[in-house]
Amino acid sequence: MSSTTTRRRFLQAMGVGTATALAGCTIGSQTNDLSISEHGMAGGQAKLSQAAAVDVDRVAADPRDVPAPITRTDPAVVEVEMETTEVVAEVEPGVTFTYMTFDGQIPGPMVRARVGDTIDLTIRNHEDNSMVHNVDFHACRGPGGGAEATVVAPGEEARLRFKVTYPGAFVYHCAVANVDYHISSGMFGLIVVEPEEGLPAVDHEFYLGQHELYTTGSAGEEGHHEFDFEGMAAEDPTYVLMNGEKYAIGPQGYDEMRVQTGETARIFYAVGGPNLTSAFHPIGSVWDEVWEQGALASPPDRFVQTTPVVPGSSCVATMSFPVPGDFKLVDHALSRVARKGCLAVVHAEGPEDTTIFDPEPA
Repeated sequence: MSSTTTRRRFLQAMGVGTATALAGCTIGSQTNDLSISEHGMAGGQAKLSQAAAVDVDRVAADPRDVPAPITRTDPAVVEVEMETTEVVAEVEPGVTFTYMTFDGQIPGPMVRARVGDTIDLTIRNHEDNSMVHNVDFHACRGPGGGAEATVVAPGEEARLRFKVTYPGAFVYHCAVANVDYHISSGMFGLIVVEPEEGLPAVDHEFYLGQHELYTTGSAGEEGHHEFDFEGMAAEDPTYVLMNGEKYAIGPQGYDEMRVQTGETARIFYAVGGPNLTSAFHPIGSVWDEVWEQGALASPPDRFVQTTPVVPGSSCVATMSFPVPGDFKLVDHALSRVARKGCLAVVHAEGPEDTTIFDPEPA
């Protein structure tokens, strides 16, 4: 698709001069160029079309793709480049959906800085996209968290600088009109602002994000699923996902969170929502430490079984692995796990310790 054609579609859908009105965390009356038919918005009643050809094999972010802990002691300028892309990918085998993403992944890339740093952001909207996008950083003091300054039509780019003045793990997300639609389709991520003294050392760091997907099909129904606005208004998602795909991170998908017994791991967990609170729980363990709401300036809670993470927020949690096995990370609203896909797995390898766990006592 040419940039001229895309630009024309954008202007026809939005109206010239309306882009600024879309910025911020508001749901406006304008709509973007939605390729959804009338019957395709009826809560899953319409017959699905065949599964679409995929643009990418994977939208699930690699949970190991975490910027290194910050060791410097002086503030710096952190350059960040993001590109918004709209891509067709599989939610699970045989089920396709048109996602919206930052850098082609869900959650979007993790940004890492320390208190006092300046973020120098360039955001680009890919020329083949059909919608306007922007980004609202919860770590940014400024109108719309930067949303008003970063509205970009297809083929355009914008630049923003802001200073991070407080520590924590903060969600960022697209914030144009129909903000819930854009977030549900994948447009959220995490910016971690370390305190000046840094974070305690751990052996591994992983990055996960939870969101709901509202579609015109049922979970597991093969075909191409369109977005379901009625389902979203009713807060009744087809899928609840970690990293954008059903059971993406674990032995049924990308088995990438692997540790050794005796090691520790820190989980950065973002909940984009747009609607549901996560009851984040490690099956077979507890959170050794939890910084609720990503509040890294506060002391952590200790030995927490389940921590609530509200939409538009995060938690930072650590866990240890004294014995081997699969440790499942779930939303403990368990129908979301069993029926809607919300599961990730950390696999620990190493020797048994029967003083802690003995599955076959003599």
